[in-house]
Amino acid sequence: METAGAAGQPVLELTDIGKEFGAIRALHGVDMQVFPGEVVGLMGDNGAGKSTLVKIIAGNFRPSQGEVRFDGNVVHFYRPIDARAVGIEVVYQDLALADNLTAAANVFLGRELKRKFGPFAFLDHNAMAARALELFGELRSETRPHDLVKQMSGGQRQAVAIARTRLSNARLVMMDEPTAAISVRQVEQVLGLIHRLKEQGVAVMLISHRMPDVFAVCDRVIVMRRGEKRADKPIRHTSPEEVTALITGAKEAA
Repeated sequence: METAGAAGQPVLELTDIGKEFGAIRALHGVDMQVFPGEVVGLMGDNGAGKSTLVKIIAGNFRPSQGEVRFDGNVVHFYRPIDARAVGIEVVYQDLALADNLTAAANVFLGRELKRKFGPFAFLDHNAMAARALELFGELRSETRPHDLVKQMSGGQRQAVAIARTRLSNARLVMMDEPTAAISVRQVEQVLGLIHRLKEQGVAVMLISHRMPDVFAVCDRVIVMRRGEKRADKPIRHTSPEEVTALITGAKEAA
């Protein structure tokens, strides 16, 4: 199967990844590479193995077989914090944001900045707001640090979730259906955010059912079916019709 032919060392490399849950084989023999500054679409029908693969990369599951390398080093993730420690972040579909807090508070949730006054420590709201403003500026988002999340559009919420990944200097960001259930204008905002990550050299894996989004923003598309990788092609060398055929099984591989 043809790959994107990106230069340099992949930030993520999977070799012969398999996962079994008892008698159920969820993944079999999956090989994959993702390079810095590359946007890779991960597509497949429900039950294709996408979620299991993402959870292995994110540290939620351990593979039953195979090897995971990050920045050229073999890694073993026992929990999500292990994956985050090397630079892997996941933006889940529900975004996991606290609606009653501000954008800045959400960006720093669990990693709050503090300042000391004698024996006491207080949250440094000004420093967190200033840094959040810088991150939103880097993403070219109109989101403001003091805005409440519950009053935000879908595109602004995505900006908050992505800014949180930039706070940790993520090398790979996996985005799960980021454009589901939002307006056309907001979709454009989210795709713009993905472009910003790419410009900053961050690798992005876009898990999506939306063919137009994948073809608009991705350099390469990987298609999963029944736990196996059926295609791994540069976007310019395939078409929505071919990808649909691969997803449904009308075409076995490409």
